[in-house]
This record gives sequence, C-alpha cells and structure tokens, in this order.
Amino acid sequence: MKAVSLLSPLAALVVSHEQQIPLNPAEQNSQPLTLDAIPLLGFGTWNLKQPNTTETVSWAIQVGYRHIDCAAAYGNEEEVGKGLADGLEKTGLKREDLWITSKLWNDHHAPEAVQEGLELSLQKLGLDYLDLYHMHWPVASGAGDKNQIYYLKTWESMVKQFEAGKTHHIGKEWVEWHAKHNIHVTAYSPLAGTNPTYKEGDKPEPLLRSPVLHKIAKKRGCTPAQVALQWGMSRGTSVIPKSIHKEYMEGNFHASECVLKKKDFKKLAKLGEYFHRYNNPSKSWDVPLYEGLEDSDGKHKPATWFKRH
Repeated sequence: MKAVSLLSPLAALVVSHEQQIPLNPAEQNSQPLTLDAIPLLGFGTWNLKQPNTTETVSWAIQVGYRHIDCAAAYGNEEEVGKGLADGLEKTGLKREDLWITSKLWNDHHAPEAVQEGLELSLQKLGLDYLDLYHMHWPVASGAGDKNQIYYLKTWESMVKQFEAGKTHHIGKEWVEWHAKHNIHVTAYSPLAGTNPTYKEGDKPEPLLRSPVLHKIAKKRGCTPAQVALQWGMSRGTSVIPKSIHKEYMEGNFHASECVLKKKDFKKLAKLGEYFHRYNNPSKSWDVPLYEGLEDSDGKHKPATWFKRH
C-alpha cells in the first residue's frame, strides 16, 4: 500500500499505515499527474441526483475524467455504478483505468460493520474493488453510544479490507497532519460552497462571482472555474468538481491548461484570508468537530441540517 489516502480538508484524524510518497506541488499541474495513479482532477458525485446521475457519470468518463469520487452517504452509488459501466463500455476503457473512491459512513464505524459498509458500496457500484476507501467523517453513529467506538478498531477493520483486496488504499480525513507526513489530499467543494445544501448562516458572495477571479480568468484566457481548479491542483491537491452540464464538465476537465502566474497566486491567496466554513454538522451530531475554532461572528457556527443517521 503505497499511499494511505486521497483525502478531504474538513474532517479529522489520519493514521498512516505505510511510508508515504512525497509530492512536489510544482509538478502537480496537469492530468494525469498522480500519487500511485491518483489523478489530480476528479469528478465529484455529491448531490448528483436522478434522473441525471447515470448519464452524467458516463459522460464524465467520456470527457476524460479518470477519477470518480463517491460515497455511501450520497445515496446515489447504484446510479453512479450504472454510469461507470456505461462510460467504460462507450470508451473501451477497463476498470483499472479508473480511480474510484468511496467512503465509510458514520453508521458503519463499528469494527464488525466495516466490511458490510464496503461490500454494500461495491455491490451498488458494480465493482470488485475500490481504489480508495476512507472514513467520511470521524464520527460514529448507529451502533450505540458514539464514544464507545474506538477509531483504532475501525481502522483495524479497514486494514483487513485492504488485505482482502477489496480496496487498494485506506484512510481517514484531516489536513495539516497530511502535509507533515506527505499524504495526498483531495479538496472537495473546490469551487467554494456553490452547493445549495450548505444553507445555514450568512454566506459570502459565491467564489465564481469574485471580481478577482474574473479578472485573472479574462487575462489568462480561462474561465473563473478553471482558475479556481488550477489553483487547487497547483498546490498539490486533487480537486473533484461536479456539474451536470456537459460544457461545464468539459471546461473543468481542461482546467490544467489554464496557466497562472506567480502574481495570480498572490491575488488568489488574499481571497482566503478570512475563510468560511460551509459544512459544519457539529450541532446536529453533538460532536465538537472544530472545537476551539468556532467564531463568535457566526461565520463558522455549527449547522443543524446534517443528520447523523
């Protein structure tokens, strides 16, 4: 197992099981640059709903996406699986040409439930194995008191799934720890909270309407979305934008062709001087996911919409 995880930036605790492969961010700027074959540009399936799911996933593969990000909690893995099969058939690709990620949901953290969670995802996706399987959130539910489930036991069960060949990589989610240990990170919602699901609290202006982004995009001959995605890939993270519109899917796929200058990165960095946390289910789950990081101004207050079960 060369790499533990392809991971997202909002949750907690990564445990490294093997030595990691160092990344050189300067080299991570085009498809298909990888960490053990992980494309930097992926296609996300969160909030992808019928009747578009199957056709959209198939089209993503036809456009050129080779990294598809899935999860049991998204409630659409069966439709995604049909899209994978259709996309492979229409492109003539083989299963091993794709990197497929899925995630263990909170209600399957009990050690005896991990295998079932993985096998359910495999069944719905129509696959024999995953390229990566990791914990979606560091919060257990559905098996008695959440505090009675020890993460190490969950992890040990995930290791068994790796040893059985059901997943080629495993992981948990956190960010700063990754950088210190050269573990690759996937940045979900790379276009900054355009998702209407994140509806609580005051929201800043959508990133894609930013005058800074538009000015850079116009100067470099790119779209604002391509600028944002290239920024993410240029710092060494994989990005997984989602769209049901073919023209946007194609545009996002070609984000690596958007050449940004050093001064562009300085301007983009200023956009994040005061960040906004879009996805914080601490209140709903009664778990301090960001303990000590909640702001008094309400920008990072816990949301109530995201249910644990």
